[in-house]
Amino acid sequence: MLATVGSPADSIALAETQLRRFDGMSFMPIRESTVSREMTTRYMADMVNHAETDVVIIGAGSAGLSCAYELTKHKDIKVTIIEQSVAPGGGCWLGGQLFSAMVVRKPGNSLLDELEVPYDDKGDYVVVKHAALFMSSVLRATLLAENTKLFNAVAVEDLLVRREETGVRVRGVVTNWSLVTQNHDTQSCMDPQVIEAKVVVTATGHDGPMGATCAKRLESIGALPTGLPGMHCMDMGSAEDAVVGNTTEVVPGLIFTGMEVAEVRGCNRMGPTFGAMLMSGQKAANLAVKVLQRDHGYGA
Repeated sequence: MLATVGSPADSIALAETQLRRFDGMSFMPIRESTVSREMTTRYMADMVNHAETDVVIIGAGSAGLSCAYELTKHKDIKVTIIEQSVAPGGGCWLGGQLFSAMVVRKPGNSLLDELEVPYDDKGDYVVVKHAALFMSSVLRATLLAENTKLFNAVAVEDLLVRREETGVRVRGVVTNWSLVTQNHDTQSCMDPQVIEAKVVVTATGHDGPMGATCAKRLESIGALPTGLPGMHCMDMGSAEDAVVGNTTEVVPGLIFTGMEVAEVRGCNRMGPTFGAMLMSGQKAANLAVKVLQRDHGYGA
């Protein structure tokens, strides 16, 4: 439990007590090879275990992690999260223009309540004093769950698909180390590997260097019309409703969530208000459960 003090004298006493803990401190012995084995065996076991999974989530930003958190409520659904950055969280460690506060329009605060994230209630919206409070809370809740695994510093290079009479069905993702993906032009061929998934949720954000990954790939193979509408200009009043409303299964086996929805549906951007990201992620999770039921007999 966190120790707290009331007066300056109590603070000094606490600091002196704490400092005595460090006098002569010596850590237990360990061999370097032990550390290597612990990291390697656990990671490789996770890779083997998640070579086949129920749900892959591409992108661990606010929408992707909200989706993953919602799926922790379904303990028998295996969830694999792929994040190309070393640090998960996307742009949600801060609010707009690198400011700290996070504005969430109601009813998006319902997820904050679940996670016990405190906020200032302003009537139609709430304000979290620092966006990192939400991100650290949803990340912690997601990673503590036994049915989830986050592979960060891993990039999705392509989709695993099967062509059917009705079109393309997505059945997994093609992955590689992010540093390899970013240096294909400077190195010899380094082939990727795959994760087979019953459902893929894409949450890679709006267009950018690593954004709108699945939208652009589906367009390139003709699974979506050429000339996607792309994200439109900012209009907070319409954007959040549109993103949540258009969070759908775009092609069989592939659900779009968060700002990547705007790339395929032409929604406006909402800027630094995050309610739609949270609600779109949670909606995508429940859509994934229904796809598992429809296509794979989940719950039967």
